[in-house]
Amino acid sequence: MAQKRNFSITTPRGTLSSVTGKNGKVTVKLEWNPGFGREKSEGFSKAQAFVDSECLRLMNPLAPRRTGFLIESATLGTVVGSGSVEYLAPYARRQYYEHKSKRKWFETMKRGYLSSVRKGAARFIAN
Repeated sequence: MAQKRNFSITTPRGTLSSVTGKNGKVTVKLEWNPGFGREKSEGFSKAQAFVDSECLRLMNPLAPRRTGFLIESATLGTVVGSGSVEYLAPYARRQYYEHKSKRKWFETMKRGYLSSVRKGAARFIAN
């Protein structure tokens, strides 16, 4: 089973300033923003959790349903924030590729909702 992803941003964003002295010598000073890495890592983690939960929510009506166990197996098998949606049902792979009318429900979900999922994830990263 997948584990929640930990993002690590090691290059902090900073400011660059230059000063020209009396003799024409240029001195450049780089000041780092110490909170940049932590803030961006948190944003990426929240965005990944959003994408995972949205994929589960949007694929729910598109997946085949007889007893509802297939849908439940995705909810139980997925660690939200891991970047991987996993189905625990032993027949999930076969249903995904061979179902007559509802096969490849992830691809169907992407065709209809990719832009809205991207926009939603971007909101977490932009902060």
